[in-house]
Order: sequence, then structure tokens, then C-alpha cells
Amino acid sequence: MGNSQFLALASPTGASAGTLRKLPRVVLADDNADVIEEIRALLEPDFRLVSLATDGNALLQAVRATRPDLVVTDVQMPGRSGIDVGRQIVQLGLCNAVVALSLHGDPQLIQSALDAGIRGYVLKDDAGEELIPALRAVLSGGRYLSNGVAGFGRK
Repeated sequence: MGNSQFLALASPTGASAGTLRKLPRVVLADDNADVIEEIRALLEPDFRLVSLATDGNALLQAVRATRPDLVVTDVQMPGRSGIDVGRQIVQLGLCNAVVALSLHGDPQLIQSALDAGIRGYVLKDDAGEELIPALRAVLSGGRYLSNGVAGFGRK
């Protein structure tokens, strides 16, 4: 993946052909290849990863091209932050189910994400246990904050 390009996945991950239509479609954005692989492994077999992006501009392109059910984005990426792009994705009506991944539980950062319309905030250290419940909560119209930041405020 080059600068501001996304990778649309030709062969869906984690499902047989008979179950593809039922799986929620996800776009994943992170600038760290190791994190992408870890998150990809967590998503299988319950979600269909349809595109990967490594920066904010590529994330917006990927969402426009694939119209996913969910967006999982790193907060800090090259170019535009996941929060800025998440805000635009929600405002444009491209996807309302956006979950932010971050190394940081800073209250101002969390508040910025929530104010942007991002409905889930998961600390990367907690992703193994909390990402799937967060995605399910956000898909069903709710909000989700990692246990590490749950005392922050609104959930």
C-alpha cells in the first residue's frame, strides 16, 4: 500500500461463500502492519474485512469505495487523524458505526472522538478482549468505551 491508497480485499477473510452476506463488512485503518495483522486475526470469522488503509486519506477513499457496515480506525495516523476522518465519514453518512483504536486513554482525545460521532473507543492494549464486543455494541446502535477508560463519562 502506498501513500493515500487503500487495499480492497479481493477474497474475503474468515468465511465460506455461504455466509458472506451475513457477515458485517469492515474497513480497517492503521499505519502499523503488525497491528493490522493482529486486528485482522481478531475479526475472523465473525466479520468480513473488505479493505485496509494505512493513513487517513486512504481510509476515506476505502470507505467511499466499499461502504462498510463498520469502520475500525487508529486514532493517530499519517496525514489525517482517525478522529478527523471518522467525523467526516459520519457527517457524510458513509458509515455511522465507527470505532477508534488508540494507545492513549487521554480524556481530551476520547471526548474529541465522541464529539466527532465515533461510537466506540478501544485501547489497543485491550483490543484482544474488547474489540469484538465493541464492534457488536456499535453495530447495534450503542456506544462502547474500553474498560480502561469506561469511567471517563458517557458510554
